[in-house]
Amino acid sequence: MIGRLTSGRGAVLVLLGAGVIGLTGLTAGCGTQTAPVSTTPSLRAATAPLSTSLVTPQGTWAVAVMGGSAASENNFWQVFVRPAGASRWSLVTPEGVADNGGLVATGGAGGASLLVGFRPSQGLVFSPLAATSDTGKNWTPGLLDADLADVPDAMAVAPSGRTLALLSDGSIQAAATAGAAAAGQWSPLATLSGLAASAPGRECGLVAVNAVSFGISNVPMAAGSCQRRGVAGVFADTGGAWQAAGPVLAGGFGGDQVQVLGLTRTADGNAALLLAGSDLLAAWSDGGRWTVSAPVAAAGGVRASGFGPGGSVWVLLGGDRAETIGGPGGSWQGLAALPKGTATLAPGTGGYDALAVAGSELTVWRLSGAGWAKAQAINVPVQYGSSS
Repeated sequence: MIGRLTSGRGAVLVLLGAGVIGLTGLTAGCGTQTAPVSTTPSLRAATAPLSTSLVTPQGTWAVAVMGGSAASENNFWQVFVRPAGASRWSLVTPEGVADNGGLVATGGAGGASLLVGFRPSQGLVFSPLAATSDTGKNWTPGLLDADLADVPDAMAVAPSGRTLALLSDGSIQAAATAGAAAAGQWSPLATLSGLAASAPGRECGLVAVNAVSFGISNVPMAAGSCQRRGVAGVFADTGGAWQAAGPVLAGGFGGDQVQVLGLTRTADGNAALLLAGSDLLAAWSDGGRWTVSAPVAAAGGVRASGFGPGGSVWVLLGGDRAETIGGPGGSWQGLAALPKGTATLAPGTGGYDALAVAGSELTVWRLSGAGWAKAQAINVPVQYGSSS
């Protein structure tokens, strides 16, 4: 059944009813990705946290976790939107489904909608979906009879409406259209073991898939972590066969293991965020050739990341530090020390907003000159203990 997603237990029952078939054998929560790769030395796959932001023609969206302890299931993931042309943010989290497991968001076909996926939690063994075409005023439910991966780029929608979903075991599912995705009509596209056993997978020593996207002509793409040093694992599915499609890194990175933390479609091709050893790189493709940025140190680890207009990339690092880059040919620029509790950044007109979390309160800080100015505060109705 497909209709408006409403609050309360009834919406959960609708989604459960739509997803009973085919759930046998699935397990709840996040799985681990394993592949038959014997390349040495071993590599522990790194992934970016789910906190992120993205820009669509509807507006700018941000995903952040609020509330309290995840161990006590008092962590509640939220979706906020700043409509195009507006300066204020609104809370628009889809209601009716537990979101303690995390949320994954991607722009819909042509950017005219937003698709949100719920990672399994509270006994769910699949991922409910919700889509909106009116900046979160109304949501239409959908279904993925499997568990989404715990990465921000676990879903992608092509301009044609074809949709990809990366699962926690590293496999990729595909739906022919947005309507098919909503109706739960998914089919296998690739497994981690199959991709790792392909010629480009063997070449990089693929150990994990971290992101899915689309390239030009709606070509499915996947990216992940490679054991072989100096190789960036970006792959394109052309005619049912996976081909290497990633950037060739400069010789100075030949001794580094490279992991793709993010991959997204741009107007001209794709943008990617790479971790090479202890450095971060941004890379952009025009559908053929890649341009790679100079490195920036990933000291303190990546706490959040995202892409913006023009292929811009931002990363939130430890020590209240953030770095941004405007696109091909640009250079990394450090922002002013971030406000306390900053959970994610979001591109804005002429600068960035920092969304800071303290329990159930979200404070929006706007970059003004060399510092941050408080722009807005939102009290989120977090129901502590409601997940127990």
